[in-house]
Amino acid sequence: MNPAQSQEQAAAERPRRVTTLRLRQMKQAGQPIVCLTAYDALMARLFDEVGVDVILVGDSLGNVFQGHETTLPVTLDEMIYHTKAVVRGVRRALVVTDMPFMSYQVSAEEALRNAGRIMKEGGAGAVKLEGGGEWIAELVLRMTSIGIPVMGHLGLTPQSIHQFGSYRARGTEPREAEQIFQDAQRLQEAGAFAIVLEKIPAELARRITAALSIPTIGIGAGVYCDGQVLVYTDMLGLTMEFRPRFVRRYENLAERIQQAVARYADDVRSRRFPSEEESY
Repeated sequence: MNPAQSQEQAAAERPRRVTTLRLRQMKQAGQPIVCLTAYDALMARLFDEVGVDVILVGDSLGNVFQGHETTLPVTLDEMIYHTKAVVRGVRRALVVTDMPFMSYQVSAEEALRNAGRIMKEGGAGAVKLEGGGEWIAELVLRMTSIGIPVMGHLGLTPQSIHQFGSYRARGTEPREAEQIFQDAQRLQEAGAFAIVLEKIPAELARRITAALSIPTIGIGAGVYCDGQVLVYTDMLGLTMEFRPRFVRRYENLAERIQQAVARYADDVRSRRFPSEEESY
């Protein structure tokens, strides 16, 4: 096999990258989009290898990795650090990174600069902003006009938790539901390639999904969205104290890990580890 043939074979074996265009095609084809959070190369590689389409480097790392009660303390440099790690573990999935609190709210110029850092330094394929309204739509328009893909986020927006006062579902009242619907249309018009819908009534999510040509990704928004996202530590049963109704636990890793560590500790204390076969 000559070098040209080897390169062609390698290219054929390389997994097809998920892009923003691919996500739109998946919506048009009725193919559900699979999304999970990840914050490090190991988990990102595991998720990527089983075909997760979008890996979100969420500011939920503030809760999951840093032990904060909210996402607000997470910094831009921390998001870039974790994005770099995730990108190293991914060959196929689209990597989207949350812009953390106060990294885009001060001014359009600062927002553009910070989004550019996430793309350039972190290696993300897109950024995600929370909220709707004219200000956010203007940011989305400016970012997409210079080549920064933007995912929107409506409904329950964790960065606004102190304004909301609770993590209750959003859009349950007609006026707020209509505002979320209008914000979704505004984000699409501004150039967003997808929108996360968090903790809103399933019927509202169905209405938004049907009205938009871009994909919707639900988290606590029912079955009618074009895709679903969960925080992986919730889905795998690592964060057992957090039990919202929209999380389905596919494993109970907290218990299994503790059992494994307990066995290890017992073997060390009883001098059963290491064995002769495990020694040099």
